[in-house]
This record gives sequence, structure tokens and C-alpha cells, in this order.
Amino acid sequence: MTVEKQTLWDILIIGGGINGAGIARDAAGRGLSVMLVEQDDLASHTSSASTKLIHGGLRYLEYGEFRLVREALIERERLLGMAPHIIWPLRFVLPQLNSPRPAWMVRLGLFIYDHIGGRKKLPATDTIDLRKSPLGKGLLPAARTAFVYSDCWVEDSRLVVLNAMDAAARGAAIHTRTRFLGAQREGDMWIATVADAEGERTIHARALVNAAGPWVEDVLQRLPRSQNERGVRLIKGSHIVVPRLYEGEHAFMLQNADRRIVFAIPYERDFTLVGTTDEPWHGPPGKVEISRGETEYLCATIRANFTTPIQPEDVVWSYAGIRPLYDDHATSASAVTRDYVLDLDAGDGGDPPLLSVFGGKITTFRKLAEHAMEKLESAFPEAGGAWTAGAALPGGDIPDADFERFVVALVSERPGIPPRLVRRLARAYGTRTKEVLGSSTTEAELGTTFGGDLTQAEVDYLVAQEWARSAQDILFRRSKMGLHVAPGTADAIDAYLGRHKAD
Repeated sequence: MTVEKQTLWDILIIGGGINGAGIARDAAGRGLSVMLVEQDDLASHTSSASTKLIHGGLRYLEYGEFRLVREALIERERLLGMAPHIIWPLRFVLPQLNSPRPAWMVRLGLFIYDHIGGRKKLPATDTIDLRKSPLGKGLLPAARTAFVYSDCWVEDSRLVVLNAMDAAARGAAIHTRTRFLGAQREGDMWIATVADAEGERTIHARALVNAAGPWVEDVLQRLPRSQNERGVRLIKGSHIVVPRLYEGEHAFMLQNADRRIVFAIPYERDFTLVGTTDEPWHGPPGKVEISRGETEYLCATIRANFTTPIQPEDVVWSYAGIRPLYDDHATSASAVTRDYVLDLDAGDGGDPPLLSVFGGKITTFRKLAEHAMEKLESAFPEAGGAWTAGAALPGGDIPDADFERFVVALVSERPGIPPRLVRRLARAYGTRTKEVLGSSTTEAELGTTFGGDLTQAEVDYLVAQEWARSAQDILFRRSKMGLHVAPGTADAIDAYLGRHKAD
């Protein structure tokens, strides 16, 4: 066992998903010392397996989740301003085809959706005739009336990385591929043991935050005398990616007879993302894959709405994740609350606190982090106040949040680099694109091209700045270039990373 020089941290956070990274950023910005440990890569599980939406959750109104929807809608517009490079508005077409809900009910829900969250930036709901509107192209002729409303798209795993980057810039220590083994209270401290490739280390911390997502109960089992009585309900959600189904940059919210909804969303220029499913999960919360039944369900939903006859054999990629929802004992997986619960275990008087996070959704991560710090404020009277509302994430400080104007200026500054490449980089890195490009003025100066337009300069940046350690980190979490490169590209990148590490 290797022993690191013992270092006292204010907070040790377990879990490198959106909630852990968000709490690390908030706490570090308040002047607290923070260490975050993640057993795999950042966003390697639930936080990269979402439908990739910043939204209020229209269907949650059906279950009376008014508080959650209002908070999420307020956060939707805040996040849009904080990260306009990885978050942007998206119009959703909601056809009444196959709808188990009468039109008046849907319209009432959309009226509440438009007004409950103080919408300012996004357009209001509209009603269209699909037979006359270009938004109806690709749908079956039976589709006639539809409602059109607004939400936002997000590059989910990049959102996690940007929070971790900002936390690190404010002094937090981010340790990926580092497992939490256990901890115990000694006086006013937590004495924790973590392990990475180099061995075990002992960490002293004044507070412990359990943001392990699907592993939240597993972490609790590694702690003595945990007083937690909360429960987590694991729900599997799966998505498929198919060749592009329709023209346009709008998305569809499709209603099924079983009252579940499925999204169809433009994805990576050439594809359509379809999802999600909701299935109870009773196995271990590790790597999961879509089942044949889920694939057939999503394909059947597409066939019931679109003229393109999608079959399981048409799927070019799929992904699945386990959502760790707070167990409210709802009868169906779709009805389980998406709200979050923060459980504070302060032990006996004077004991160091343990805060466990149950549930939550990407849209409300910032507010969840703020509430987490409120729970811990008695343990850290010296900490600063709330600060993250409106504070740009790395690369998000685009003047006036005008992404298109920013791209035009960037293209004009680098005329020797293809505009398509500049735009893609700007979408991923925002104002930090210049750090990726360095002094390069031509594509050739960016080094080896691994496939598509993924260059050595970008890979080097991801390793140096964003904790990327493998081809999977780069191709499917820091980017989705894995959909655009030839077979064998991952092997070539891993070989390059191996040489990079050896050097």
C-alpha cells in the first residue's frame, strides 16, 4: 500500500457525474478545499446516457411535479446563458397522432409549461396543421394537428467535464479512475481510503458527499453507523441512433398508447436520436446495454409516426444507462419522481457530516448543488455564499451569448482551417477553442488526423485539460466523433495515448 502525505480537505465528494461535479464547482467557488473521486471516467455512466435535454419535463406535470418543473424551467434559461456553446434552443413538435391524451389536456399542460417558470428567452407554444407546415414532413399522413413548444439541447457529458474543469480552476482536486473504498468518523473528521492505479491513499475530510448515483447505496454500505433511511430506485433508460429520419433541426415528442413518450431528435448531422425507455433495473448498477425488446419498442414507435420503416437492423449505435431515482414507491417506472432528495447524516453531536444525493436530473444540477451547500453550511460557517447563478462555464463566456456571431469571427481569424472544423470545435469548446487550435493557422498544423476531423491537437488538449485517458473518453464522451470515424480509429487513438503516456 502506498501512503500519500495526509492532506485535510474540507469536502470529499464521491462520484464524478453531473451532481458530484456540480457540487465540487459550487463548493470550490465558495473557498472550500475539495477533492472529488470517480471510479471511472467523468460522466461515464448515468450522466452520459441521458436524452441530452435541458428541459422542464412536460410529462412530469401529469404526475403533479409542479415544483420540480418550475425549478427546471428557471434553470433551463440560466444554463442556456451559462454555456451557449454546448446548450442551445430546440423546438419540439408534439403530434396528436396516437395520443392517449385529449388535445385540450395537452394544450393546458403546455400553457402551464409556458408560464410556470418565467420564460423569457424561448418562444411560446404554437399550434400547427401538419398537412400544411414543413414541420410535418416525414410524418404519416394521419398526423394532422400538433403543438410546437421549446426546450434546450445539451451535450451532457461535456456539461459534466466543464463543471469539473471550473472546480479544478478554483482549486478542487479531481481524481478520475479512483475508487472509494470506505471511511470512518474519527472525532470531527472523516478518514477515508481511496485507491487508484498506484495504490491506496488515506484522505482526511471535514465532510463527505455521496454523489455516487446508482452506487449511492453501495457507498452507504461502506460507511459505519449510517443513519440514512432513504432508498434509491434504479430505472434503465435506453436510446437508439438511426439514420436521419426527417429534414429540419426540430425534434419530435411522440405519444404512445401506453402513455409513455419517446423523443426523436436531430443528432450529429446525419442521424436521429430516439429514446428513452423506462424499465426497472434489479441488477448491479454497472455497464448496461439496450435489450432487444427496448430496441423493438423504440423502432415500433418510429414506425407508428414516421413514413420511414425503421427496423432494429437500421440502428447504427445505441446506449443505455441506469437512472438512480429517489424511491417514492410509485407503481410504474415512468411515474417515479425525477426530483432529488438530499439526506444529511450529521451523526451524533460534533460528528463530521455525510450528505447523500438521491435522484435528480441534469437540468437541475446547479440548483441541487446550491441546496447541497445549504445543507452543509453549519459545518462550514467560513464558506462564501451562493454564486453559480449566471456564472459562465468554461468556454461559455461568449459575448452576448451569440454563438453564431462568435463562430463567424473565429472562422475569419483562421481562414486556413476548414469552417466546418472550426464550427465543430466551437460547439465543443466555446471560447477555449483558441487553446485547442493554439498557433495553428492550417489544418495540417493541427497534427495527425485520426478520422473525421479529429486531430492530434484536439486529442492532446483533451488529455491535458479534460482528464481524457482512452479512446472511449474521447470518441463517445468528450465528443461523439465515434459515429463519424472508420473502424480501427479507437485502436489508433489508444496506441497514440500509450505513446503519449510513455513519453
